[in-house]
Amino acid sequence: MNALRRQLHAVCTQQRHYSVARSFIPPSQLSRPQQPRPPRSFSTEEESVPKNPPQSPSFYTGRSTYYDQVSQLEKAISSARGALKALQLHPLPEFAYDSVNFLRPSWKTQEELAVDFQSHMSTTRYRRLIVLLNQLNECHSIARTAGCTDLADGIQHIVTMFESTKNKISLSKRKRKPVVFDEYGRSYTVGKRKTSSARIWVIPIHTSAPPATEDSLEAMLGIESIQDNAMSPVKVTPTTILVNNLPLADYFPLVADRERVTRPFKVAGLLGAYNVFALVRGGGTTGQSGALAHGIAKGLAAHEPEVEMLLKKAKLLRRDPRMVERKKTGLAKARKRYTWVKR
Repeated sequence: MNALRRQLHAVCTQQRHYSVARSFIPPSQLSRPQQPRPPRSFSTEEESVPKNPPQSPSFYTGRSTYYDQVSQLEKAISSARGALKALQLHPLPEFAYDSVNFLRPSWKTQEELAVDFQSHMSTTRYRRLIVLLNQLNECHSIARTAGCTDLADGIQHIVTMFESTKNKISLSKRKRKPVVFDEYGRSYTVGKRKTSSARIWVIPIHTSAPPATEDSLEAMLGIESIQDNAMSPVKVTPTTILVNNLPLADYFPLVADRERVTRPFKVAGLLGAYNVFALVRGGGTTGQSGALAHGIAKGLAAHEPEVEMLLKKAKLLRRDPRMVERKKTGLAKARKRYTWVKR
């Protein structure tokens, strides 16, 4: 058995040795002699031209322009903070920081920056850029408030590169127009809510008459003045608010709508101090009452500037942008579906 194993092992090793030593040659190449491949030749011109290093360290990234701008903004922020620190303006104490007037400019949108950088601008990269711009704008506001004109002008030159001209135009259009008073002291405002619009005239109530002078009729005739009896306090009723020539209670039968209309007077503490005449068009009772409240709040803010902050905190001076969602095809309403029936 051992002798048979040795013979089989010798035969296997001999066949493996022949198969490794002898390479396979295709029959088509037997008639043609094989020529060695010539070595690759390099031109002397390519070897002599030196390769210049890239201009920016972010050259090999996919968005070199974006990362260059980020690095430049970081350098500008560090240099601006260093200059403010040398002037003992950074960091500021709390009372000085609160007195600084920080103006928030309108930055370029995500699409505008993508066009400038010639690459896709994701939301994460856009937020990172806006954070850096806000930090640089903070340094600009501090330098401008402190009177450092040279430093403020240098930062302003960088900030203006990222400001959007389109947003400036839109913001200028959205500025609230000043309320104009007529010769009788009445203010005219317009309020809107949903599809309703209201034109409102706010009229102040004069509860006191001018004192009688010596040249008045009572003084000339020598009779007693009737000012106290004639100018008694005016009793304010719901009829002082007229909507489409109807009293408030008659036009809005629901209590919630009447409360919505009178809310600006309650917030400002001026209930009964003004008469209101309004013309309302479009929408339903909810939209019309909201439009009335919006217009009345703007009129009260024009008559009483000290209550404007109260009305603004109560969100009465802001036009409510919420609208009814449109009905969709195949649905019962905007989102309501029909009952599903299997058969």
